[in-house]
Amino acid sequence: MYRSCVFCDAPFGANEAVELLPVGRRLAFDAAKGRLWVVCAACARWSLAPIEERWEAVEECERRFRGTRLRYSTENVGLARLASGVDLIRIGRPLRPELAAWRYGDHFVRRRRRLFFVGGALRHLYDRGRVICRVDAGQSDQALVRGRHLREARILVGGPWGRSWGLLVSYGPGCVVKIGTEALRVAGLLLASINGSGAPLPDVELAVEILERHGNAARCFQYAAERPEHERHRLSRMPVQIRLALEMAAHEETEQRALDGELARVEEAWREAEEIAAIADDLLVPEAVEHWLAEQRRRRGIMSYQL
Repeated sequence: MYRSCVFCDAPFGANEAVELLPVGRRLAFDAAKGRLWVVCAACARWSLAPIEERWEAVEECERRFRGTRLRYSTENVGLARLASGVDLIRIGRPLRPELAAWRYGDHFVRRRRRLFFVGGALRHLYDRGRVICRVDAGQSDQALVRGRHLREARILVGGPWGRSWGLLVSYGPGCVVKIGTEALRVAGLLLASINGSGAPLPDVELAVEILERHGNAARCFQYAAERPEHERHRLSRMPVQIRLALEMAAHEETEQRALDGELARVEEAWREAEEIAAIADDLLVPEAVEHWLAEQRRRRGIMSYQL
């Protein structure tokens, strides 16, 4: 493998995360087509790895990508960061969100264990006075939302919001309504505190099912607000599985918004690199090697797909 960028000659540097491709801090791969690139940190161009060095390294990248808890996808591109700081860019259909339960399961179970050791009554007294977040109350005032105000937080639907939703937040002497991205941000903070006692894994798994079924934060919050239970709009009175699903949805939406711009840039760079890679591989690969590649795909169960 090259040790420097084929476009600007900047050194790739080393990584210890992918043993079979120990260069670069950002690696891109397409398992279906057998492509592997090192993305230059200096010029952001994609250098295609020599074909004879790709297959085992691609498989290793796929395993490491699937093993991450934090990953984000568009229709064609996925992005994950390993604990070592190496970025993996996965080209292809997004993976099913089956690891959502893995990502959140340990987190909510740890909360439950922590509550057990601290003691429920002691934790309740502490939380009542604790500052949960700050909200803009108008006229440049920053109001403090404390634990004792959480029971008044509720979702608003219909009326001026139409098919959208708003979040009513109490802060002691008054209240304020948030909508859009600010409502999501505040809801995520409030729900993290409301759900502070954690949950057993079966409840987390049900919450993941709710999140997968409705797909995004707006639909999850709309679903929660339209349920027929008494006082259904209060966040604190909702069933635990729904509260957990809303917390997951709020945080994932916030994370995704932050990464959308980066993923769009990555996808544009990939399309350019794929055009070059397709030409290079077609020119350099003899027919016998094409047959070998096809056999490797078949043996590894890698199916081609249409982009």
